[in-house]
Amino acid sequence: MKVQIKIAGLIEQSIKKAQKTQKLPPVDVSPPEVDRPGRIDHGDFACALPLRLAKIMKMSPIKIAEIIIDEMQSDSMFERVWVEPPGFINFSLTDAWLTNQVDQIRLEEQLYGNSSVGDGKKVQVEFVSVNPTGPIHVGHARGAVFGSALANVLEAAGYQICREYYVNDSGNQIENFSRSILARYLQSFGKDIAFPEDGYKGNYMMDIVEELKEQESDRFLNIDEDAAASELGVLAMKKVLDQIKLDMQDLRVTYDEWFHESSLYDSGQYQQAMDLLKTGGYLDERDGALWFSSAGLNEDDEQGKVFVRSNGSPTYFAADVAYHYNKFKIRDFYKVINIWGADHQGQVPFMKSMAGALGVEIDRLTLLLYQLVTLKRGGEVIRVSKRSGDIVTLRELVDDVGVDACRFFFLSRSPDSQMEFDIDLATKQSAENPVYYVQYAYARIVGIMKTAKTHSLDYISADTSMLVHASELTLIRKMLLFPELIEHMAESLEPHHLPHYAVELATEFQRFYEQCRVVSNVPAERAMSQARLKLVDSVRIVLLRCLNLMSMSAPEEM
Repeated sequence: MKVQIKIAGLIEQSIKKAQKTQKLPPVDVSPPEVDRPGRIDHGDFACALPLRLAKIMKMSPIKIAEIIIDEMQSDSMFERVWVEPPGFINFSLTDAWLTNQVDQIRLEEQLYGNSSVGDGKKVQVEFVSVNPTGPIHVGHARGAVFGSALANVLEAAGYQICREYYVNDSGNQIENFSRSILARYLQSFGKDIAFPEDGYKGNYMMDIVEELKEQESDRFLNIDEDAAASELGVLAMKKVLDQIKLDMQDLRVTYDEWFHESSLYDSGQYQQAMDLLKTGGYLDERDGALWFSSAGLNEDDEQGKVFVRSNGSPTYFAADVAYHYNKFKIRDFYKVINIWGADHQGQVPFMKSMAGALGVEIDRLTLLLYQLVTLKRGGEVIRVSKRSGDIVTLRELVDDVGVDACRFFFLSRSPDSQMEFDIDLATKQSAENPVYYVQYAYARIVGIMKTAKTHSLDYISADTSMLVHASELTLIRKMLLFPELIEHMAESLEPHHLPHYAVELATEFQRFYEQCRVVSNVPAERAMSQARLKLVDSVRIVLLRCLNLMSMSAPEEM
């Protein structure tokens, strides 16, 4: 990105000089955009500004481009600057500048690619946030991987990140869960008790009950049912939450904050949020219930939403408002990113309206939705869990394919597209499997460095100007895309580019390795070996950065 900024500056200076000498008309010019051309023969960078200026300057874009180049200050980093029809300004970097970047990459090490574009702004990324009433399944795992990778990327781009899990430990779902646990507990002792019609029926419930019986024995048999349900519910919810935390940990997903919904009521922030909405005229009473009206904020929501039921219990809409009041008004996040499943699509307009009602700029709240996951084995769709009989849990998938494969494959597709997870492919130890391919490239690099050490090849002071082979220069160019990729992903909120870049880098490394001998015992080739070892070490750094951002392991042997 630094090169693009420099090129943009040179173009702006040239235009000002040309306008001063009246070679170009004195019109306002928007900042030039510098991009990567689609073809290598078009150079390393290109600017289409002359095409946009042609109409207002009443000149041909090629003529404008020629004048800009004529007035441009020369710079040693460019081998060539030329006009490409119909009016692009193209730039090609010198080999000397490119090869010098190898030393720069090694100098920056694991800071390579980091950016200050975030300027330390506080950003919250809230993801997964599954109710503590059941296990994490594979759909949730996709959101977990996406959220954690996005947080890593934003952190690399200079933002101050808070990774958060919202624990829904209040409301009807918890009461229902508690009644379900009590029913299964009593039934396990032979009691003839009806199971709640809308209760939690998963087989995992019996596993929890067995643990509770081992821990608490039969002490809940002879106490008031309401008290028993309440206490059993708390104990059971803690077990579920502990398992969720363990599952997240095993998936290499970490959180800075486990935020409990109940704290909103205990702290008075729920009431503060309601008072703010009342003052703004967004709440009205209908038939004993309290409604949120988004009139004037969201034309698609004419009916509004029930916030407080006629029995006095708040809905999850009200809880969401209180939670975002906490995010924006109490903790003052610059930006809030919610990562939700696709089934929450209908809530997006409401959430935007809610932000407006709280007096928050709508663009400070971003909602990203991820689509469903289909598991396949042997070409067949896996529909149910072998253990629980209803859902395929994250635990089962991790046990089957490993953490690295889970993270890579879940991240390899844009979250707004449905995906098929091929278990057979994920477990293959061949180049067909992109996970294996990338990790094998890293392991091969480590092996090369170890071999070099046995040959006493010290490359610290190697002359990188010797790296003039086409595959060497292509490899360097690929590594130089990494800082641009970080900024692009941070801006677009698209970390799914990471695994694709890792595969491309591994591919370019493999091509270089096949065409260029790295470790040589021939005295006349020693200097070249040292230069190539320095290049290989820089690839190691960038590949490791990719793996770290994806929270994947970097094996030294495979």
